[in-house]
Amino acid sequence: MNAPSSRMLTMLSLLQARRDWGGQALADRLDVSTRTVRRDVDRLRELGYRIDALKGPDGGYRLAAGSELPPLLFDEDQAVALSIALQNAGASGAGIEEAAARALATVRQVMPSHLRHRVDGIRFERPVAGPAVDPAVLGVVSDAVHGRKVLRFDYAGSEGAPRRTEPHGLVARDARWYLVAWDLDRDDWRLFRLDRLAPRTPAGPMFRPRDIPTGDAVSYVAARFTGGDGSDGGGWPYVGEVVIDLPARDVIPWVADGEIHDRGDGTTRLVLGSWSWIGLLASLARFDASFEIVGPPALADAAAVLSDRLGRARGRQTQ
Repeated sequence: MNAPSSRMLTMLSLLQARRDWGGQALADRLDVSTRTVRRDVDRLRELGYRIDALKGPDGGYRLAAGSELPPLLFDEDQAVALSIALQNAGASGAGIEEAAARALATVRQVMPSHLRHRVDGIRFERPVAGPAVDPAVLGVVSDAVHGRKVLRFDYAGSEGAPRRTEPHGLVARDARWYLVAWDLDRDDWRLFRLDRLAPRTPAGPMFRPRDIPTGDAVSYVAARFTGGDGSDGGGWPYVGEVVIDLPARDVIPWVADGEIHDRGDGTTRLVLGSWSWIGLLASLARFDASFEIVGPPALADAAAVLSDRLGRARGRQTQ
């Protein structure tokens, strides 16, 4: 456990988040003895916090009314934004779900009743979180990025010596965290997932920033996810246009980054990208509807190749 002052802040946060705490439960949560809990409670009382003792087998504690943090002023829009952000913290992949829940409980206590009711009414399905990143790792890498310090780390799946990089940016995408860095040993730009990264300390010397191929870390990650290497500014390497026999309302839910144009006759013009022409045709086949290829010719050629493959596959099943 950290120093007494840090531990007492954590204790205060726990007492604000839940009405009653048993002495042993509080000690287990703080990883200290019940005697240390009693001493810390006494220190908090000396600072003016009203903490009541509870009767029971191992005793307990309750933060009395009037012991909250100084009042915070939120308008209704700010309260809604704060509630959504804290409830959705788990989707960030940063491993801060519990801390976010305690923060929301703490802030909720100092809100006027009408704001508490509105915040309590905000409930939604949270997206599935990606692999959790240790907040300590996030802190070390972020410090290296902003301090322009060479970062050494072990990387899961990479054997041999630690990677030596010049970190240029941290990007959160689809509940995962990515580091955009210049790899000093490979003399090229690389993308690293933070959940696979174990920093080595201390940090290395400062470096002079380089120009990221796409201009910034966010666009570089986007380019890599669309099959590029960042040198061309991003975008899918293969893009085709079709007219599909479905209304736009049935196409929109399944297209993340394509162009959709409702033709008004029950069909939709769709411009879509992929890693390959065959991959693009596979994406179109998922709609389970007829479509006409507008272009380019390479997409039509790929359709002929795929048709031949499917025909031969069917023939094997009938033999």
